[in-house]
Amino acid sequence: MPELLNYEFMQRAFAAGLLVAIICPIIGTFVAMRRLSMIGDTLSHASLAGIAAGMGAGIYPLWGALIFSIAAAIGVEKLRKRFSQYAELSISIVLSASIGLAVVLISLSKSFNSDLMGYLFGSIIAVNTLDIYIILSLSIIIIISVWLLYKEFFYMAFDEEGAELAGIPTAALNTYFTVLTAMTIVVSMRVVGIMMVSSLMVVPVACSLLISKSFRNTIFLSVIFALISVIIGLFSSYYFDLAPGGSIVLTSVFILLGILVIKKI
Repeated sequence: MPELLNYEFMQRAFAAGLLVAIICPIIGTFVAMRRLSMIGDTLSHASLAGIAAGMGAGIYPLWGALIFSIAAAIGVEKLRKRFSQYAELSISIVLSASIGLAVVLISLSKSFNSDLMGYLFGSIIAVNTLDIYIILSLSIIIIISVWLLYKEFFYMAFDEEGAELAGIPTAALNTYFTVLTAMTIVVSMRVVGIMMVSSLMVVPVACSLLISKSFRNTIFLSVIFALISVIIGLFSSYYFDLAPGGSIVLTSVFILLGILVIKKI
């Protein structure tokens, strides 16, 4: 067994990282197919505001992140209905509001401490036992939800109007899917960091889209690429004293570049 796995904090980091590597591409595949890649950035900034609010209120920051990101997810869906012809405006509006609120709440705290930095860029040392329980619980909810609603999400990803005509409750499922995306953001931020969590949802999916031949195959390969990225990234962050989030995302980008070069050749 590698030396780094003798340490409990690395065991927790790998447990959290592997869970994140499974759920991010699963949700990310549907996000990419629906052309909503920017929603990850929007909800991650909302979760930053939640973390700042949680720290200021003295509650566990992940609970604040979960509340704020779910509220932002519902806000996106409400605005999408109002701007049906310009759906991307809803994401931009909520993104702007989230950034503004996060900056205000951070400024009110009068400090920019190491805990907040850990949430921004990821920290393998900061993952604790409570984080693992929260990540595991939310991951189970996300995986079971996608498994039970796979056909509906698949239909909506490619033809939302057709899905609605077929009797699928698209409004409710859109809201629920956006809430699942918010939960994915909260689950992932402890390992990857708020600033890069959307990248882990998108880049492995982009890798798999280049070589996959079916939707299910895209999900499977994107999970494989994410697992490889997390494992290599965590090893690199430990042995070379690098930020885990950056190491994981850069590994996934290098995999993408490698696939592009191989296909070119």
